[in-house]
Amino acid sequence: MTGMARDTPAGDLRLADLTKRFGSFTAVDDLSLTIGQGSFFALLGASGCGKTTTLRMIAGLEEPTSGQVLLGDTDITRLRPYRRPVNTVFQSYALFPHLTIFENVAFGLRRRGIRSVDDQVRRMLSLVQLDGLGPRRPAQLSGGQQQRVALARALINKPQVLLLDEPLGALDLKLRRQMQIELKRIQTEVGITFVHVTHDQEEAMAMADTVAVMNAGRIEQQGAPADLYEFPATAFVANFLGQSNLLAGEAAGASGGDVAVTAHGARFSVPAGRSRADRGPVHLGVRPEKLHLVGSAAQVPHGHQHVTGVVTDASYVGVSTQYLLRTGWGTELSVFAANSGASTPVQVGSEAVAYWDPRHAFLLPRDAADTDWTAPVLDEPVGVSS
Repeated sequence: MTGMARDTPAGDLRLADLTKRFGSFTAVDDLSLTIGQGSFFALLGASGCGKTTTLRMIAGLEEPTSGQVLLGDTDITRLRPYRRPVNTVFQSYALFPHLTIFENVAFGLRRRGIRSVDDQVRRMLSLVQLDGLGPRRPAQLSGGQQQRVALARALINKPQVLLLDEPLGALDLKLRRQMQIELKRIQTEVGITFVHVTHDQEEAMAMADTVAVMNAGRIEQQGAPADLYEFPATAFVANFLGQSNLLAGEAAGASGGDVAVTAHGARFSVPAGRSRADRGPVHLGVRPEKLHLVGSAAQVPHGHQHVTGVVTDASYVGVSTQYLLRTGWGTELSVFAANSGASTPVQVGSEAVAYWDPRHAFLLPRDAADTDWTAPVLDEPVGVSS
């Protein structure tokens, strides 16, 4: 089988029943998904979940135990890496230190025997905003600039799919934010399918059209970032993509558009459209920023639900103050209050009431043995990388 032409649109990238085993360990477990042509797709998960192994199988650097990798209708599972219209940008950049920036970017073209490269290289350096830096060596550039060179070197080959393996992991927080914006801009401009592997939930949500959350070699949920965040499918997704307070309860079925839930002796309700289970053991989930703190139940707005407790911790993190509220049954709820100047800080040790709009809650099925799952207070608010 010969390689695929890079100048002809290849279609969607499809993984069909893809499995990879290393001895008795299954790294990727019967994975099937479709990544639309021209989309920005993020594969999100913790270390060891199988995301990088999946990327390496797409690139041809790892051979699947079973299953297929297809571009459009073409099976590329057994194609050698250099035969695939796929390029990869790694966290380590992998630039040639002895070559100029210009020659680093031109490397792929020269290897293919293309002699007249000047115009293409200049256009690519301009695309990644490195005009005029062609004569320099990698050591003379910052980390963010080196990452742009690695990106330009991959894009100049006109791949059908660009694979990004934790590409921003070595950058500091401010530079990472800038590069997130740049990567999104570049992807929109060139229209190439980007597949971005990351453990950073904020990074995935900030850039991708579609996010797939991976756990133990399988996809737990995929969709638009806002959909996954606002209505997670599982407890794992609820606490990996952001944080959630999950109260263990029992659902009594749907009635009048709502599902009645009893948790720790209190009664709550969740709209049926926000419920992935309506009977039996459930987790009632509320995001920390959807909770509001007041001094007494009399201050809770009509139609809202609430729990009472004592504030045990307050952490000021700039954009918000993060509180822990210990409930009467012992669980601590996490509450993120925006530091907008519109409310008075709540003192540690004081009694308080956390309330929420039922439309912002969600119900998930749970194993009968599972108890409450509380979002911990982090060093930074949800949606901000650590």
